[in-house]
Parts: sequence; C-alpha cells; structure tokens
Amino acid sequence: MVSQNVVVSDANTGIITISNSSVFAPSAQKPPTVPSHISISKKKLLKNLELSGAQSQRLNSWVDSMRASSPTHLKSLSSLSSEEELNSWLKRHPSALDMFERIIEASRGKQIVMFLDYDGTLSPIVADPDRAFITSKMRRTVKKLAKSFPTSIVTGRCIDKVYSFVKLAELYYAGSHGMDIKGPTKGFSRYNKDKPSVLYQPAGDFLPMIDEVFKQLVEKTKSTPGAKVENNKFCLSVHFRCVDEKKWSDLALKVRSVVKNYPTLKLSQGRKVLEIGPMIKWDKGKALEFLLESLGFENSNDVFPIYIGDDRTDEDAFKLLQERGQGFGILVSKFPKDTNASYSLQDPPEVMDFLRRLVEWKQIQQ
Repeated sequence: MVSQNVVVSDANTGIITISNSSVFAPSAQKPPTVPSHISISKKKLLKNLELSGAQSQRLNSWVDSMRASSPTHLKSLSSLSSEEELNSWLKRHPSALDMFERIIEASRGKQIVMFLDYDGTLSPIVADPDRAFITSKMRRTVKKLAKSFPTSIVTGRCIDKVYSFVKLAELYYAGSHGMDIKGPTKGFSRYNKDKPSVLYQPAGDFLPMIDEVFKQLVEKTKSTPGAKVENNKFCLSVHFRCVDEKKWSDLALKVRSVVKNYPTLKLSQGRKVLEIGPMIKWDKGKALEFLLESLGFENSNDVFPIYIGDDRTDEDAFKLLQERGQGFGILVSKFPKDTNASYSLQDPPEVMDFLRRLVEWKQIQQ
C-alpha cells in the first residue's frame, strides 16, 4: 500500500516529511480497455482482446473518441454543429469574455485564485509536444496575473518540463496531473512569503514502476511512426497526434499489452494522448483542493477559484468547483462538448484576453 507523502520545507527547520492516509482506490482494478481502429475486423479484435459485447461497445467508443481528438478531425464550432446546437451549448457555457462582468460581480469581496492548464490553454496544441512553447505575450500576461492573484499551473506534464516552457518562479506548479506539487520559489511570490514552500508527491512510491513501464513503452512503440512516449515523472503520456489514423489501433494494443501487466496502473485518454498513471485517489480536482488548503483557504467562504483548462482531466477540477459552490470552471474548446465547466473560451488567445482583463480590473481596484 502506498501512502501520501507531504514534504514541507521551512526556512528555519529544514525539510519535514509527514506520512498521511492511503490514497489507493479501495480496490485495484484492471486498466480500462484501450480501443482499436476500425480497420481491424470486429471479429479479430474481439478475439485478440477477448472482449465481451459490452466491452466491444466501450472499445468502439474509444475509437470514436480518438478520431474526434485527432488534428485532422478537429472542427470549428460552425462546421461541427448546427447553429441551433451551437446556440444551445453556448447558452449553457457562455463565453467568459462576454460574461466577464458577471464573473467579477460574483467574486466581489473574495480572493480570486487562478488555476491554469498548460497545453491547449496557455499554449496551442502542436504536433511535437516538446515544442509547445507559450508566446512571450502570454508569459508576460501570466507574470502580471501572478502579481495580482495566487496562480497555479496544473498540468499532465512533469514540473521540470512545464517550468522550462513557462520560466516563472512566482507560480505554483502541479505536474503529473497534480501528483507533483511545488510552491513558488521563496521570495518570488507575495502570497507565500509567510508560508513554508510546499512539495507534495502522493505517488512517490510509484517512481520505479513508472520508469520501468516507460522503457517498455518506448521499446514497444518505436515501430509506430509518429508515436511519442513522454515521461512525466509520476505518469506517462503516449502521444498519437502524429500517428497515421490507420495505426491507432495497433498503437493502442501495444500500449495495453504493457499496461495490463501492472494492475496498480490505470490507462485513460486525454486530448490526442493515452495516459498511464498510478491507480490512486488523486486527480486535478484533488490538486486544486490541496493548493487552496496550502494557501489558507480550507473551508473558507472568502475564496473564488477560477480554473481554466481544455482537457478531459480538467473535468475533475470543474466538478470540484461545482460541488464546492465556489468559483467557476472555464473550458477552452472550439467545439461543443460535455463539460462541468460554467463558461467557455475558444483558444489560448482568448484565454490571454480573459487573463489581461482580470489583471486590468485588479489594477483599477488597487
């Protein structure tokens, strides 16, 4: 059994490690079945994976999801949906830019705390994940934002990778989908000057296993052109955004053949990526909750969290805000899709506009 580890670094006392309750799910389950491409006959697919009828339906759903998230299938709002469908979706999730005054009014008298995904939110989704750079304008905007509000980046990337893109020491970083949390560098943020810097790693004991699976996946997928395996420290990503659609099923089967040998790891799907991570009770919503507690807002009615993200993994954070009845989630998407977010923005440029307006509003209040 793996237990949580909270490491608190204090300027006077050094580093203290505290062991808390288990974060394992009540019982380990087998990783979800990964879909195969429709070019493989259903009969052969069922034979290879020994699937039941219900599992076959799940597989077909995975295939549809992979196809929908492919760059070649990404559609604009106007071409994806009828005008009636689009208007209906926007009524439920209106533009955060159009509703800016309403958001500000809801935050009156409360401390706004910002949470931002990285890929697809601060930077565009690009073919090579190693080149997902933010613009200098976006970096300056986020820097100003962090001076106005406590600001965190919550991403599936490892902290070192996302920090190499952002290069801002005044932010909180939650990497590996929130399984690796680090506070601002001492002296760089006005919001942690009287608090110890925090390092939180609930899946620390999984590191050897993650490294082992990473090596196997690299070897297993090297024959699939365009596939890229990324080690995010506490989780792994298999990017298929550059893989020929005809090869998706083959890639999915290869990934599953490795992950099925590790019952304490789970397999899930993000935007143009297959994710492998520890089967523990932890996600971006839990990371958001932990960061709020670290900032002193546990059980506080005077906090207003705003979470902006574009991926399925961000839905846990959107859902948490709904359950808390505090703040709002904002989905970054160019097309309608099911979400727990209250508002929407279309792309990183709109995200930057929204952040700029927040900073300008804050400056007027000071």
